[in-house]
Amino acid sequence: MSKNTVLTLVGSLRADSTNRKLAEAIQLNAPEDLDIVIHESLGNIPFYNEDIDVEGQVPEAAAALRAAANAADALLLVTPEHNGTMPASLKNAIDWLSRPFGAGALVGKPTAVVGTAFGQFGGVWAQDEARKAVGIAGAKVLEDVKLAVPGSMVRFAETHPKDDAEVVEQIKGIFDSLASAEQATAAA
Repeated sequence: MSKNTVLTLVGSLRADSTNRKLAEAIQLNAPEDLDIVIHESLGNIPFYNEDIDVEGQVPEAAAALRAAANAADALLLVTPEHNGTMPASLKNAIDWLSRPFGAGALVGKPTAVVGTAFGQFGGVWAQDEARKAVGIAGAKVLEDVKLAVPGSMVRFAETHPKDDAEVVEQIKGIFDSLASAEQATAAA
């Protein structure tokens, strides 16, 4: 049985971010038929500029992101909330993946958005903005996937999300939605 690959983009660039830890918890709890791959270089991708998005001249980090997204069966965005919206690094990755317009790596790709934030709502505004951006870019947004963990700085100060039974239970619901979307996309 072959594994389906879920490319995971973490919007926070901090090595010890709660969203990176959430992505790790998702990776650790994935069923055997899913390979959760956390992309590591969002911070190395230059801001999108059509002048440098020229065949043969695309910056290496942007080309690697596109290749990873093209090879993936689905995407998972894990985002913190920066000033009520998604971080610039995640928006920039979406911009690179949206090109060329109508044929970018996001077109038709099942995509889920989750995250954690310090605030009381767990970053739902950032998640909504990320869903909107990837949807406009052509992704098949999985609207039923919801995971917003509030109070992250306190909640995960001494506990990794992988050790939080409530979070782990919520994570399991993500996989059901991803599997259903991937099967529907494969059948189409």
